[in-house]
Amino acid sequence: MIFQILGLLVVGLIIGALARLLKPGKQTLSLVGTMILGVVGAIIGGLIGGLFNDSTNPFELNFLGFIFAVIAAVLLVGVAEAVLGKNKHSV
Repeated sequence: MIFQILGLLVVGLIIGALARLLKPGKQTLSLVGTMILGVVGAIIGGLIGGLFNDSTNPFELNFLGFIFAVIAAVLLVGVAEAVLGKNKHSV
């Protein structure tokens, strides 16, 4: 079980890093923030990919799930930056 959690964190960090590379502009997210958004993106992508792949395990990340995970993470990075950007300007 501990290896599954560590694996999810590593995959989340990779997906979060890819999302930040694909999203244009400067991002101010921390490494932990990138990993959290990547993990959430990986879970969303795995669920969506599982719907299209007829997988018995929706948390199994396949190629299609990986693509959806990166797209979800890019959107999450954009939302996070918009929220963080508004908070910085209002202070």
